[in-house]
Order: sequence, then C-alpha cells, then structure tokens
Amino acid sequence: MSDAEIPRTTAWDAVELWYLRLAAGGLVPARWYRPTVPPEAARAAKRGFLGLEIVSHCWNYAHLLAYQLSSLVLYPPARLSVTMTVFHAAEDRDTVALLADFGARRAPNVTWNWRALDRGRLFRRGIGRNLAARATVADWVWFTDCDLLFHAGCLDGLADALQGRRDALVFPREEAVSGLLAADDALLERGRAGPMPVDIDPARFERQLRDRATGPLQIAHGDVARAAGYCGQLRVYQKPSPVWTKCTEDRAFRWLLGTQGVPVDVPDVYRIRHASKGRYRDRSLSGRVRGAIRRRFDTSRTPD
Repeated sequence: MSDAEIPRTTAWDAVELWYLRLAAGGLVPARWYRPTVPPEAARAAKRGFLGLEIVSHCWNYAHLLAYQLSSLVLYPPARLSVTMTVFHAAEDRDTVALLADFGARRAPNVTWNWRALDRGRLFRRGIGRNLAARATVADWVWFTDCDLLFHAGCLDGLADALQGRRDALVFPREEAVSGLLAADDALLERGRAGPMPVDIDPARFERQLRDRATGPLQIAHGDVARAAGYCGQLRVYQKPSPVWTKCTEDRAFRWLLGTQGVPVDVPDVYRIRHASKGRYRDRSLSGRVRGAIRRRFDTSRTPD
C-alpha cells in the first residue's frame, strides 16, 4: 500500500475517535456495540499445559523488540507453549532483519509467527489485534507492545495463574518499569547493536502495581478472543491510518467486554520506558517540545 493508497484521516474519523473515548468512559452503554461473547460457563476452563499467543506490533522499534524476543530465547517457558506473533511492515528494515535472525533461533515451546502488514494497517493496532484474535487457536491471547518482556519465570508463573480460569480478561497485578530512558541510554544502544539476544539489568526497574488491563497487559481468554475479536465492529479502529496512532482501542476493548480485567499474579513482567517516540518520526520543534514535557512531568508509571 503506497502513501497515496492509505486512507486519510477525516474530520469524521476524529469525531468518531472522540466519541468512542467518551463512550468507553461509560457515557454510552456498551450493549449498543457489544459483540457476542460466550458466557463464562461455556468457556473452556483448561488445566495442565496451556497454549498462549502473544501479539505484538513493531514499527521502528527493533531495538526494543530485540529485548522482547530475547526474553523468550533466554527464558523459554516449560509449562505452556507460546506462539509469538509480531505484526510489522516490509519497509522497516531493522525489524525485518531482527525477525529473520530470531526466526532462525530455536527456543523450547516457542513458535515464531511473523505477520507483515501494509503500513496503513500496521499503524492501527486494532487491525492486527483483531486479525490475531479471530484466528487464534490458543487457550489465551496476550495483547502487548514490543517494549514489554517476559523475564525468568514470567510465563510459567502465568501458566500457573491461568489454571482452570474462565475470566474474559486478566492482567498482571504487577510489572517492573524502567525510568524514562533517553535515546542514547546504554540499554537502548545494546538493543541497536545488531540481531542478537540481549538482556536487561533488573536493578534498573521499579515494581509497580496495576489496576486494569491496559494496552500491553491485556490477556484475553481464547474463546472470548475468537468470538469477540478486537474492536472489530468499531469502524474507525479497523481503518488504516497514514501515521502511527495512539492505541486507544485498549480502553474500548475493555468497555466492550464489560470488565477492567481481573488481576493475577505473574512474576517478572518488565517494561522499558523511553522518552523518544521514534515510531512517530516526529523531528519537528513541537515533537521535541512534547518529548521534553514527557521527561519533565513524568510522574506516572502507567502505560500509554
């Protein structure tokens, strides 16, 4: 899809996005849009060895994705299988090279699943997440971002926490987050060094409690994901975008499911926070000002 073929954002799109943000805040009944979701009693309550699909997106963030993929190679799960799905675009050469390298690496109980999309469809994460949700064969689906990683014991701890559960949506009760890293931070530079496994220093991260299933921490029951998709009935969240968009779909997803998610104990979930939003390619004065504001007033550690 060329730049000329990507639909432009219209005034009506902006109005619809504004409306959906208000609606998801509780101003509109979710039943007006709610998809058909299997009742809890009809969902599988699987025990034993589980199947998990992790769904991530990457655009110009190969140096962060390197840590995410490395965490699966360095700390592969033993009590569940993982299908690691990464949506990306062919024009992002660093990510393509990274995926080629890790695709040749073997990790126990891990299957790589690289899915290329046209840029316009990649830039709206609701599109890829909806495709993955509808097609998944996993018991559970973890919708996440490429700056999250699964350290030692994380996925096996998740397998233990999910035994016999039928919840529509769960999330890690706790995650460990880094400070807001500058673009030249040593951790980020290691991620740019080339396709190879890299690891974090856990001492640089601070543990934080979470109170809802935010964008990178949404773990949906497989039966729910297959039936409901991911905001598939909300037009604007399935429309390609000419630029990378803020992921407000996660709030709408929780609204449609009628839950903020149920907290579960999952150890060693880490997230790399960074001041430079490279995926937006914003080198303007206004972009630099926004970055400075983020660094100056960074009092919250909650995800975007």
